[in-house]
Amino acid sequence: MTLPNLITFGRLVLVPVILVLIGQGAWGAALALFLVAGASDALDGFLAKRFGLQSELGAILDPLADKALLVSVFVALTAAGALPAWLLAVVIGRDLAVLGAIGLARLGGRRLAIRPLRIGKLSTAAQIGLSTLVLAGRAGDWPLEGPVLVACWLVAGTSLLSLVAYAQVWREGAAAGGRP
Repeated sequence: MTLPNLITFGRLVLVPVILVLIGQGAWGAALALFLVAGASDALDGFLAKRFGLQSELGAILDPLADKALLVSVFVALTAAGALPAWLLAVVIGRDLAVLGAIGLARLGGRRLAIRPLRIGKLSTAAQIGLSTLVLAGRAGDWPLEGPVLVACWLVAGTSLLSLVAYAQVWREGAAAGGRP
């Protein structure tokens, strides 16, 4: 267990705490821990690369922790009425479609390696930005309905564009026998 993996595990442990805080309307504390979780993601990545501490466990654990944090926060914010349900459906639908494509490829005997794409990273950044904006707005009791709506559409657009990009990767992988 490397230090970056321990930091990533700590991020996973923060997820239920953040969810409870959102559920209780403790917006400031939820925002603070969300920012700590985000900083931990940057820190574990830096340490792993800088000191050669990359591991197979970290390659699995880090994206899992990121996805657990973002999806859970989106679910909690939607349940709290801070995000529209349609956006949650777009974000989760995109993730399920990508996972489904990987599963179908494996069932078909192909090993489809899905690498992070720029549009996928942009989509993740937009989700982080929206989550931060909503939490900050609620914590500060600021009327941010307009910026939140714009950010919702940005998240939806980047999510759908990333789905299209991953579908292209999947199609190319299928044409190449599973190796895009």
